[in-house]
Amino acid sequence: MTGQSPRGDLVPSGIVAMLGTRGPTSRTAIARNLGLSPATVTQVTKDLIARGVVEELESVPSNGGRPARLLGLVSRTGVALGAKVTADHVAVVTVELDGSVRSSGSHEFDPRAADALDRLGRILTQEVADLDEQLFGVGVGVPGSVDSQASGIVDAPTLGWRAAQVGPVLRQAVGTPVLVDNDVNTLAAAERLYGIGREHSSYLVVTIGRGIGCGIVVDGGIYRGANGGAGEIGHIPVWDPSTEPPPCTCGSTGCLEAYIGADGLVRTARGRGALGPRGTLAGLLRAAASGDESARTVYAEAGDLLGRALAGVIHTVDPEVVVLLGEGVDGWEYWNAGFEPSFRRSLLPARKAVPVFVEPWTEDQWARGAASLVLASPFDSAGNGGEQSRLVRARLGAS
Repeated sequence: MTGQSPRGDLVPSGIVAMLGTRGPTSRTAIARNLGLSPATVTQVTKDLIARGVVEELESVPSNGGRPARLLGLVSRTGVALGAKVTADHVAVVTVELDGSVRSSGSHEFDPRAADALDRLGRILTQEVADLDEQLFGVGVGVPGSVDSQASGIVDAPTLGWRAAQVGPVLRQAVGTPVLVDNDVNTLAAAERLYGIGREHSSYLVVTIGRGIGCGIVVDGGIYRGANGGAGEIGHIPVWDPSTEPPPCTCGSTGCLEAYIGADGLVRTARGRGALGPRGTLAGLLRAAASGDESARTVYAEAGDLLGRALAGVIHTVDPEVVVLLGEGVDGWEYWNAGFEPSFRRSLLPARKAVPVFVEPWTEDQWARGAASLVLASPFDSAGNGGEQSRLVRARLGAS
């Protein structure tokens, strides 16, 4: 998080959040990572120690001078609630400051029902009622565009939502701070706290699975665009004019996602006989794993297309690194046969060495990412979360 400069109410909550997410840390490291002066860190941590929130721990060797004293939280009680909304269920987790998932669950959910938002409110209200610990806030990830984390107005074609009042409805129902964002942006927020974002201030988080998404982090902050829709790389048009382009869930045709999202892979595999008429994505992966060349070719061609499209994003954004996540990474070795040569070949010489990290995937990560919207509030120097982030910071600062 180097480069962020929390001020005002960001400072104490930022220190609390940093100690919670990273563990015991020296005052010098806190100042460096939060962009604060040593004097400010000393003053604020003195107050946090007096309030019983932070304590001094053991000393560690330093490069000359006195050994540095580590600071740690007196107690880590308190959690964030994260919810990932899908086309047929809501995944919910409670997450501690250090990113540990304390509990997880799933609820059936029909986003196209007339009372969908009220139903979502009831689900989250029950989850909150079952918590014994202090709740810092609720984060919600959705597969669509969100005008801002603070207001939470959602356009999500795959859910049938147009200008859905997700934030206002949920805040009224749950009675706690609620932050809403695109689901891939929530994964980018999690990387800021617990992953690649600790070492790099500009990176991409690319997801492959049912859809193709991209979270963009520039100078330590999530880039959301003018209307909250930045990163929709799955809807880059890639179709060959000499062919009939496949339809996309966004209502257009020939989008990248229509070719290499889960449904696109299955459609291609069925058309080539790599799968039967009722074949599934799981079946395609099994076929590839068993050595079926036709199945492996489907994956390799998808990787080739992803590589070319992502190279264009690299040239536009110029990130330090790329992180690949999502349900589709289970088959990445088959994707990569086409991705790596296509990606590197399509990059300018100065960009050819950009690192690509593929991280293991579990279903909980979507909802954990949503919870990270809450836990990242103390580092929200750009004010993306507005009043909701301020309310979270007040709760963290009092923990």
